[in-house]
Amino acid sequence: MFSVVNTIVLRKLCIAGGLALATGAIAGLLTAQQPPPPQTTPQTAGHVDPQARQMLDRAIQALGGQAFLSAKSLTTKGRVFFFQDGAVAGLEPFENWALYPDKRRFSYGKTKPVILINKGNQGWELDQYGLIAQPETQLRGWILSNRYSIENLLRLRVNDPGVLIQVGQADFVDNVATEGIEIIATGGTSVRLDLHRQTFLPYRISYRVRNVNEDAWDDYSDAYADYKMVDGIQTPMHITRYLNGDRVGETFRNFAKYNEDYPPNYFTAE
Repeated sequence: MFSVVNTIVLRKLCIAGGLALATGAIAGLLTAQQPPPPQTTPQTAGHVDPQARQMLDRAIQALGGQAFLSAKSLTTKGRVFFFQDGAVAGLEPFENWALYPDKRRFSYGKTKPVILINKGNQGWELDQYGLIAQPETQLRGWILSNRYSIENLLRLRVNDPGVLIQVGQADFVDNVATEGIEIIATGGTSVRLDLHRQTFLPYRISYRVRNVNEDAWDDYSDAYADYKMVDGIQTPMHITRYLNGDRVGETFRNFAKYNEDYPPNYFTAE
């Protein structure tokens, strides 16, 4: 039964690009060798609306200001749930070590844990049978989801050359009033950032990308909740990932710590 659940879980991870945001494993700036993200709209000249810039600045300050901007690493622990057809398909305890901007080591499972290692556009999977390269779909999903995580969106993407940022419409997300920011990222991907109307903390990040394998569009949405102050940074302890409107992953963190040092070989295939 355990192996069956794991098979379902891993299949879902590959489809959703899952472990990155479903587990809150934050760490993904594309390297120079990585191909550009899929085009969704023609690229326009960069422009940042002053009001949208003020909203972004308020969000960064709400998250911790300079402490948020200068954080080097994040260690988290907790449990991750995976869903299929609206029902729980599996759950696993996890530990994650993220070194910004492009490295992570993610361990999940209780008795025989599986370790996922990522460094830029490289990825490996280590289990009791040995080390293998991560499947291309899983690796591509991790790179994509990390590209638009809270850290990478607010610390990197909004400052990319050619980015277009403007104020979006107000909305309600899970009955919570939000203010929206619309971002056309470098490469043409359309991203929407919803901020809690009172706290200005990020509440949801949504983006649409082309699924070239199925010749269709995939709509991703990541919801952030239960913020706790950790080392001067407001940190979401509950993260939910949606794919095309379906909930596919949910993470509950019970531990978080910033700026820890990791062994030099933690993010390599050694």
